[in-house]
Amino acid sequence: MPMLRMRVIGSEDDARAIGNLLVSLDGVEHVEEVADLMPHMDDEDSSSAGLPDDQGPGTHELEIEAPNLATARKIREAVESLAFELDVMVEFESDERWE
Repeated sequence: MPMLRMRVIGSEDDARAIGNLLVSLDGVEHVEEVADLMPHMDDEDSSSAGLPDDQGPGTHELEIEAPNLATARKIREAVESLAFELDVMVEFESDERWE
């Protein structure tokens, strides 16, 4: 069973819209937003605290289970299309071959 992993770089609303799309697609077995396990070393006393670079869009990690590669391809295409419309960045990670 293919597992798609994606990173959405955008607002909470953007991530929610992509999550809603995913649960509405036929064949999606499971959708889960996984916690960010990377500790952030933001220091309130840092000279860079509060700079615009620290105030960018959030990062949301999603895992999706699909029953087969054909469905996984359709899921990926649908997410890419919505991400283009929302003007957000989506990065896909996968151990599967998509050819």
